[in-house]
Amino acid sequence: MNDTLAATRRSLHGIIELLIAGPQYRLYETIRLTVTPQGIAGAKMPIAIEASELVTPQGRYPLTGSYRALAAVAGVEPDGPDGLYADTSGVSADEELQIDPAAMSLVLGWFKLGDSALRAFAPTQDPVLWPEHFDLGIVVDDVNYGISPGDDAHPDPYAYVGPHTPRTGPFWNASFGAQRAVGELPTAESIVEFFEQGRHEAAV
Repeated sequence: MNDTLAATRRSLHGIIELLIAGPQYRLYETIRLTVTPQGIAGAKMPIAIEASELVTPQGRYPLTGSYRALAAVAGVEPDGPDGLYADTSGVSADEELQIDPAAMSLVLGWFKLGDSALRAFAPTQDPVLWPEHFDLGIVVDDVNYGISPGDDAHPDPYAYVGPHTPRTGPFWNASFGAQRAVGELPTAESIVEFFEQGRHEAAV
């Protein structure tokens, strides 16, 4: 599953960067994305990912073929936010998407669960899905709290707590702070408990 998940995650990262965040930035000067009950959408751009489809004002299209071909039917230019950040998805417009339905369901379900947890943990905050590092997060009192679909260092989806000033101690098990894998956090409530513990540990 790890290779399939990594391929799906990379393709999904490419979609949100090239087909949503980039076009949205050129029109509205923001790269912010949001998690919806059905998937992921632009904060301002009327393009979304729902299950294994790209949803646009023109219609719904399966996530197959190349990014360039999918962009053409969606009516956008497939390019990221030029020069805004260096740590990109690494995807080129002519690559073929690799989307596995089960892996896609895992990633979108994790984001949905994490969005619920973040809103319960910090009700005044609106979680943002950032296309640069492909994570959903908020900042409270100089501490990052967020949800990731996984990355090269941590292949499984995980939740994280990242103080702006590094902390030490048994709670802090990652270079950026603390992280817990999806298998350790089966519910929104368990994610909130992890965030609450992180807030307590960061305040010590």
